[in-house]
Amino acid sequence: MSELPETSRRPVGSRNTGWAAAIAGWLARRGVRPNTISLMSVVFGALAGGCLVLAGRQDAALTRIGCLLGAAASIQLRLLCNLFDGMVAVEHGMKSKSGEIFNELPDRFADLFILLGAGFVDDLAWSVQLGWCAATLAVLTAYVRALGASAGAGQHFLGPMAKQHRMAAMTICCLLGIVSAASAWNLPIMSWGLGLIIIGCLITVARRTVRIVRTLESA
Repeated sequence: MSELPETSRRPVGSRNTGWAAAIAGWLARRGVRPNTISLMSVVFGALAGGCLVLAGRQDAALTRIGCLLGAAASIQLRLLCNLFDGMVAVEHGMKSKSGEIFNELPDRFADLFILLGAGFVDDLAWSVQLGWCAATLAVLTAYVRALGASAGAGQHFLGPMAKQHRMAAMTICCLLGIVSAASAWNLPIMSWGLGLIIIGCLITVARRTVRIVRTLESA
């Protein structure tokens, strides 16, 4: 028996919560288009990346903490945009013909802004390179998923470093960075986080590729 392709929607637990449904309904009633929400994710991604770059340039602990807090908040707002664009489009029947483009392309830019910005937080010779590597692999994970869908294997959102996992790692690094700045430890937490994302993305690419090939071969 052939292996069934996974759903075309990313499994998100919060999609079924009351608060998410209420906010999505509020947005739909006010005529906010899903594509607009998708584009806002790029804005919040850029804000997060900018906050991370600024955090790396701050000597004062208080301003560094403020920048990291702004980055963490912006990352979460980016994820909320990713949640609500799909809910408004699907649950409230506001899909557009170009919706798939707006669903995918802004995400790639948001990932790039955040992960590249993270490479400027720590004062290490190779931290920027880590940011570039993590950003490249993040795009590759999405490419492999999209490649599987175009080949007829369906969308496979396997981890361990899918989008929500990358953003969770970045948010945790921001919060740990706040603790580090407040205690004057000055640990390269963001670089550690980028290293974890790189390893996780490599595993994710491998797992998705294997799953896609097996799905196609068993069809």
